[in-house]
Amino acid sequence: MDNAVEAALRVAVMDWIRERAGANGGFLHRHELLSFRIGGRELPLIDFSRGIRNPQGFSSTLSIVASASGPYDDTESDDGLLHYAYRKGDPFGGDNRKLRTAMETGMPLILFRKEAPNYYTPVMPVYVVDDYPEESSFIIALDESFRFMGDVRELAEPQREYARRLAKQRLHQPAFRTRVLLAYETRCAICSLRHGSLLDAAHIVPDTEERGLPTTPNGLALCKIHHAAYDQNMLGVSPDYRVSINREVLEEIDGPMLKHGIQEMHGRMLEVPVRVADRPDRELLAWRWERFSTTA
Repeated sequence: MDNAVEAALRVAVMDWIRERAGANGGFLHRHELLSFRIGGRELPLIDFSRGIRNPQGFSSTLSIVASASGPYDDTESDDGLLHYAYRKGDPFGGDNRKLRTAMETGMPLILFRKEAPNYYTPVMPVYVVDDYPEESSFIIALDESFRFMGDVRELAEPQREYARRLAKQRLHQPAFRTRVLLAYETRCAICSLRHGSLLDAAHIVPDTEERGLPTTPNGLALCKIHHAAYDQNMLGVSPDYRVSINREVLEEIDGPMLKHGIQEMHGRMLEVPVRVADRPDRELLAWRWERFSTTA
């Protein structure tokens, strides 16, 4: 396949992924990825059994899957870059050859993070920027600029900080969103809205705080209006999972959105995940509730 044709096909694939994942709430199901078609042609976007997708006719790898529990121990390092282990077999042939071609040509890849069985968070585009034969791994970056920074092992601190910031924005936050929305069955914990495109993963303790980790017990699946109200302390959630609305907001007179969308939520019980391990941490809720209470 001509490189220009392949590049254009990748753009079309990524456009579809953005649209579909956006409608879902930020993630895709395995079936959607395996049954993808374009131009009347079947083009699975992940492999049926491996963590790498090298379609026939493509000069470079199309997608890779990263999973902390996978057999290849693909790990993100402290520098915000992904160390993606060589695939089984000849280190300079097979699947590894197409990854190396992607590094040489700068062809963009799709990274799928497997957050839960059958569910994937797309992160794209990503780029193969270096090859570490001594540790049998490729280095994957979230920005094409790292292709032109020389040896990524010798990055200056501002470049490392940029990589870490990118990882937080493009890797950690989308992964957090997927885990939280799946835990809540793609439903607002307050009003039960089920449109994934209108839902967010809200931090209980903000990620600017030391305890504000991107873990499911520190998250709530909220529709966008309730997320905004929560962030502005118009709405709070007590450690016993009860929703409370700020007194001034309760007394305010406005249109139907305020009345039905916010004021009528006062006193409702939060809808929590079925799995106990995914439910909101009561200590974290107490931390946030204390701050809400001073404004309520």
